[in-house]
Amino acid sequence: MSLIYVLNGPNLNLLGKRQPHIYGHETLADVEADCRRLASELGHDIRFHQSNREYEIIDWIHEAREDAAGIVINPAAFTHTSVAILDALNTFEQPVIEVHISNVHKREAFRHHSFVSHRADGVIAGLGTEGYQLAIRRVASLITSAEKK
Repeated sequence: MSLIYVLNGPNLNLLGKRQPHIYGHETLADVEADCRRLASELGHDIRFHQSNREYEIIDWIHEAREDAAGIVINPAAFTHTSVAILDALNTFEQPVIEVHISNVHKREAFRHHSFVSHRADGVIAGLGTEGYQLAIRRVASLITSAEKK
């Protein structure tokens, strides 16, 4: 059973309460339960984290280097600002999928740039919280492909 980290950036602890017209009514606990259920069905385990602090996300990426087969990351506002998270992801040699609940390209211009995308193996945006499940499916597929080599 491979381990997949699911990392969430600032303000996602308010999911379901903050701007539901943009982010929907599901809570982060709902997202976590769905991710755990799907990962289990696919034969994987999840380590699920959220932080409003950049350094904690970096620490979890460093931790993932030791025991994770992939990372799903919604860096939230750090997407557009954090070279440090990009640098940490560049030290992680397994698959990375970037997720955004909203379609960032339909929003303010500053949201159109992602530092994380420079490292991500794929980006999912605008599909609501379902994007997390799609990202887990893709990471699981990449893990399986790597194991066959």
